[in-house]
Amino acid sequence: LQVVCQPVLLLAPPGLAPLTLFLPFFLEHLKEKLEEYMVRFSKVRIVRTKKREGLIRTRLLGASLARGEVLTFLDSHCEVNVNWLPPLLNQIALNHKTIVCPMIDVIDHNHFGYEAQAGDAMRGAFDWEMYYKRIPIPPELQRADPSDPFESPVMAGGLFAVNRKWFWELGGYDPGLEIWGGEQYEISFKVWMCGGGMFDVPCSRVGHIYRKYVPYKVPSGTSLARNLKRVAETWMDEFAEYIYQRRPEYRHLSTGDISAQKELRKHLKCKDFKWFMAAVAWDVPKYYPPVEPPPAAWGEIRNVAANLCVDSKHGATGTELRLDICVKDGSERTWSHEQVFCQWKE
Repeated sequence: LQVVCQPVLLLAPPGLAPLTLFLPFFLEHLKEKLEEYMVRFSKVRIVRTKKREGLIRTRLLGASLARGEVLTFLDSHCEVNVNWLPPLLNQIALNHKTIVCPMIDVIDHNHFGYEAQAGDAMRGAFDWEMYYKRIPIPPELQRADPSDPFESPVMAGGLFAVNRKWFWELGGYDPGLEIWGGEQYEISFKVWMCGGGMFDVPCSRVGHIYRKYVPYKVPSGTSLARNLKRVAETWMDEFAEYIYQRRPEYRHLSTGDISAQKELRKHLKCKDFKWFMAAVAWDVPKYYPPVEPPPAAWGEIRNVAANLCVDSKHGATGTELRLDICVKDGSERTWSHEQVFCQWKE
């Protein structure tokens, strides 16, 4: 709490210090201690939910209670840096239909050391299994001053600022998305396709703790996959097929009712995804082509004796492979790229 709340208030100019809504995700163990600690911050308001809502709906709740001109979303496991807020507000002041993201630095999860993100300024992108990626800024978009904001097709997800009225004009987050996952693509596609834009702002720095594992269980093991399909069916048009070719199990997932989201897209007169790929994310296929050479072999490598699968454990190139419970056998790890191996012919 000290790491998150104090810097948010103390490292912003006094006149811009935000009213902070702290939503503790239905954490039972933080009740009295949290109240006692937060009493020292006059600009912090604690809002509790009656049941676990997950990140997406909790953020929607916070946004509905906020009254400021600009909404700023931050994860709980991050720490803002000096002068983090003015560069974000400046870009929104220039164009209220802009979503802005700080540069996300790395806080080590073991010793909390702070360092710049590898590669520093890069564009947000995605592959066709909907993993978030970062790609170099192309020469066409290089700025005279490297500290200037630059366009980014998609955001990493957790940290951004947006004009409050514009956020609600866009429909906020899709309330049909569950827990977390996919919301960063939904917001990114929506803002670009519906008349706005998105920029990364190098002069705003926020550190983020990248954890080795998720320290809680997701009630529905398929929520991430369901969310990604829901976003794809709402916004990606015929390009959703490239996802299903790589994740055929998605074809049988229910998205829930997306008629309201389709109607919103129609009401806002949003462009199609083909336009997005041509005008905004035109450099993504260079690194992640939607159509790849057909693989000679694809799938899991299973040890028949132990009934375990070869698993990369997200290791770097050259590290040893290990055996683990096979994802297809119904383990909790329902979203895994670590057990899918592919080989192409020369």
